[in-house]
Order: sequence, then C-alpha cells, then structure tokens
Amino acid sequence: MIYLDLVNDCKIPIIGLGTWRSEPNDAYNAVLKAIESGYRHIDTAAVYKNEEMIGKAIKDSKIPRSEIFLTTKLWNSDQGYQNTKKAFIESLKKLDTNYVDLYLIHWFKGYDLALETYRAIEELYAEGKIKAIGVSNFNIHHLQYLLDNSKIKPMVNQVETHIYLQNHFLHDFCKQNNIQLEAYAPLMSRKINELLANETLRKIAEKYNKNVVQVVLRWFIERRIVVIPKSITPERIEANIQIFDFSLDESDMAEIRKLNRGMKMFPEFDNIDY
Repeated sequence: MIYLDLVNDCKIPIIGLGTWRSEPNDAYNAVLKAIESGYRHIDTAAVYKNEEMIGKAIKDSKIPRSEIFLTTKLWNSDQGYQNTKKAFIESLKKLDTNYVDLYLIHWFKGYDLALETYRAIEELYAEGKIKAIGVSNFNIHHLQYLLDNSKIKPMVNQVETHIYLQNHFLHDFCKQNNIQLEAYAPLMSRKINELLANETLRKIAEKYNKNVVQVVLRWFIERRIVVIPKSITPERIEANIQIFDFSLDESDMAEIRKLNRGMKMFPEFDNIDY
C-alpha cells in the first residue's frame, strides 16, 4: 500500500473501497473482503445509508480502528452550522466510532452555506473528532473561496475523475494549494463497458499482463491521485488492489492522456438540484 501525506501530515491510503449504491448487507460483505485483501481505506457517506453496516464490518474485521482510514460525507440537506454538528454526531453513532479520518462536504450548495458548514467542520476537527477535512464536488472557484475565507484549508477534494475526464487543470490547482485530489467513479460508473472496450487500454493491459481496470487504477497511482473504486464482487475487490507490482512507463501515460474527452457523467457542481 502507498500512503500519501495530507497537508497536516495525516496519511491517506492511495486506494480505498467506494460504497456508493452498495446496499447495507452488500457493503458489509464488501468491506470485510476489502480489509481481508489489504485495503485500509473505506469511503462512505450519510446519503448512502450504509454507514451502520460499514461500521460493523470494520469492527468485525478485528483490524485495529487506528489502521483503517474511514471517510464519510455530509449530505446537502444537512448543511449549515448547527445541522452539520448534528449530522456528524449521527454519522459517528452509525459508524460506531468516536472519530472519522476524513469528513467531506458532499456537494457545493452555495458560498455562504459552504462557509457556514465548513466552520462547523473546522470546530469538529479542532476537537479531534475528525483527522482531516475537505470537500467533494468542488471546482476551482469553490475551492478558492474556502482558501480565502477559512481558518483551516481543505485537505482533500473528491471529484469525478476517470480516463475520459482527467482533470489535469483542477489537479494542478489542488497540488499548488496542498489539496489532495481524490477520484470517484474512476471506472466510469455506468459506462464501465465503454472503458473496458477501449483498444488503447486493452493493448497497454496486455503489455503488463494486467486487466484494463488494473491499468486504469495504476494510472491514478502514477498521478498520485487517491482512488476509490466501488465493487461488491469479491474477485474484483481483490483484483483492484493488485496494482502495486508494476508501473506504467511515460509512453503509456502519454497514450492514456490522449484519451481525455472532458466527459462528465455527473452534474456540474454549480447546477445540482438535490
């Protein structure tokens, strides 16, 4: 496993298990399998409605809590200073833990609301209930507002990132401001079959005796982007972490960069209605 240092020296495993749209029992089994396979990073959110079973799986794994990097997120309807504090405590109860390693604002819902929400998260961080704080689905102008107006700079920005949406400009901005970029939907979610059929990726995979998914996940590792592939299939969970025994050379990275289409599958951050 590779660990990256956040700006506060908190260490985040570069690959984790995503659990969006994982039903509670499926999430429980997936987390157990992931931890058994060597994952030490689990990502969930209040709106996924699987926090309770994820917390149970972490306990049942018998791996010390201190060795697991656990992320959850604040849902949009819970934003605001008091609501954030209340929602966070509820997540702690469901996860059956006294802290989370990373707490994120799930979506941008306006500048004033973001700052009010973030102020509550800063206080929870200062109290030691959160090891690292950040945001999800924030673009450069949203991040800049927090950088200009917050006491504690966001440490992570989790956004849709994949081969067809490579986010080079956003990644550069994050690096310049010591914000770790984290990728959701790294395997293109509902369009994964399109990813698997890509001839460039298939040729590269054959070169390394790997599958296309492993090549794609290694591409994130080479870019030092944290990645959270979601799966509830034991064989895939195990295969997805078998990416530390090879590296992509510069020519392969250059070929993959040519595949960038700027293709978003999820809403623009300024235009969500939920």
